Amino acid sequence: MKSTLAGVAALAAIALALTGCSGSGDSGDSGGTAKLEMQTNFGATDPSLKVLTEITKKFESEHPNVKIELVPSTDTYEADMKVRLASGDVPDIWATHGWSLLRYSKFLEPLDKQPWAKNFNEALAPAMKNDKGQFFAMPIDTDVAGVMYNRDVLKANSIDPASLKSWGDFDAALKTLKDAGVTPISSSGKDSWFAGNITDFIGSGDFTEAQFDGFKDGTFDEAGYTDILDNVATWQKAGYFNPDYSAATTDDLGRALAEGKTGFVFVQNYLAATALGFNPKANIGYMPIPSKEGKPFLVGGEGRAYGVAKDGAHKQDALDYIAFLAEPENESKLASSIGGIPGLTNATSDLGVLTESYETFVKPGDYPLMPYFDRVYLPNGIWDTMVTTTDGVITGQMSPEDATKQMKSSYDSLQK
Repeated sequence: MKSTLAGVAALAAIALALTGCSGSGDSGDSGGTAKLEMQTNFGATDPSLKVLTEITKKFESEHPNVKIELVPSTDTYEADMKVRLASGDVPDIWATHGWSLLRYSKFLEPLDKQPWAKNFNEALAPAMKNDKGQFFAMPIDTDVAGVMYNRDVLKANSIDPASLKSWGDFDAALKTLKDAGVTPISSSGKDSWFAGNITDFIGSGDFTEAQFDGFKDGTFDEAGYTDILDNVATWQKAGYFNPDYSAATTDDLGRALAEGKTGFVFVQNYLAATALGFNPKANIGYMPIPSKEGKPFLVGGEGRAYGVAKDGAHKQDALDYIAFLAEPENESKLASSIGGIPGLTNATSDLGVLTESYETFVKPGDYPLMPYFDRVYLPNGIWDTMVTTTDGVITGQMSPEDATKQMKSSYDSLQK
């Protein structure tokens, strides 16, 4: 039995090598139709997936021997990708969700020599380029985010988002909204990354440089992290979160924002597209994140970006498809659908309802753009713990102290 299993394992290894570890399972680029798997990291109902689908159909019509399978995302996308890459089940193309350089570059084909690479937005260089100047994903948009809000709701309650500089300012606005019968903050326990966003966004600006350096050097600042979760616990105890938190989905949050039933959501700008799908006249914006020092900031870096498996069986077809996405017309459509600033300089983006926020908070350069806390200062693999512990505080099942202890335990374990 031992020798038989060994023979089977050897045959499997040969087969895997022949397929180039491609998730499509098809061999080679010659003969028949090449079928490529693309992990989009767009939800099945995300308006941006519809735009990507339309662009992909056009590509397929011009390349009849290539079929791109666009796979919608799930709320376990990060964990699923980690398992697949570790097992050699590598998709032909996948969304790198902010980790093209730090997590995925060893699996990806460098793209800096591609013809379209000369248009790479250098604002993304700190997040996406290595010390050799290589980058490993085609950026659809430049991620600049803050706290999303319904502009009409805030105006009706005399709340000026530009005035919310400290957490005390923000708490006062939350109380005003609740007293007016509006849900102050909406988040989702169903699409659980929303909970993680809250601590991740706050963490990007609520530590000192010395504390940030400590995180990098292996010291988890328990007191500082507890302070962040104390904010969340305060909001939970005051009843500021949406009552349907545990069951709420991305669509539910978009609808609530569109219909003026909520004031704030800690999320990237793509939710604006979801909201506008429910109410095309929704007046949506985003504002800098307050801080305990009263110095608001924005968060960002690599936004939606797609990389190509360096050992994929259909690598050239995948590179051709990425080049098609990089064409100015297609890049512009995708960036606009996300509500983001294009990742390539020869594209333009209609920011639509978000133009006012961009002109007010981003373009003047008055607010620092901070990197996402988890991507720079926390070890790979801790995101799920950040999500579950924040969720525990939002639901009242965990105290900030207990949640912080769990985060520290995960941090220490992953540092080894």
